[in-house]
Amino acid sequence: MKLTFSSASPFASKVRIAAIELGLIDKIELVPVSLGPGQANEDYSRISPLKKLPVLITNDGDAILDSYVIVDYLNDLAGGNLIPGYGPRRWKVKTNHSLINGILDSMVLCRYEKLTRPPELKWQAWYDDHWHRVWSGMALFENQPEILTGPFDITQIGLACVLGYADLRFSDCGWRKAYPRLAAFHERMLERPSVKMSMPALT
Repeated sequence: MKLTFSSASPFASKVRIAAIELGLIDKIELVPVSLGPGQANEDYSRISPLKKLPVLITNDGDAILDSYVIVDYLNDLAGGNLIPGYGPRRWKVKTNHSLINGILDSMVLCRYEKLTRPPELKWQAWYDDHWHRVWSGMALFENQPEILTGPFDITQIGLACVLGYADLRFSDCGWRKAYPRLAAFHERMLERPSVKMSMPALT
């Protein structure tokens, strides 16, 4: 299998953590891809028309898009338990993961607005709205300690990637002071080799 990725992508980090935990990382070739707003990449567009990372190319040549779908595929392949197969917990985990992906989407948009948009075109109210979504999302998980101390699953993986991306791109936002439970959770997560070696990073 092949996985398109960027070391800075929190979505790709999520898949890499899952692959390590499921014992599949040695069966996956990591293929670095450079993407950015306004950056053309016609070759990659033929793999992923949305030009999003990551994409998993299976041994049959099929392209699987979206980090959650990829983790679901790998989890099924390995017979893992990162995503519950049935019952109320399955829907809770899927809902929490959707919230986490929304937080990441808003963080990426804030980065683009802050660092790549021309100054005369920046829209502060739009930026503030998306950052409020990030902050509110973190608050939601701060106030659900049962998620932070519960079974290791896609929710915890995704949340670790949120916090790792915050450290990478918004190091001065003060999330640790604002959310001490999340800070303690993140430190525990970093003790797992899969998380520590896969956090979003610049190379």
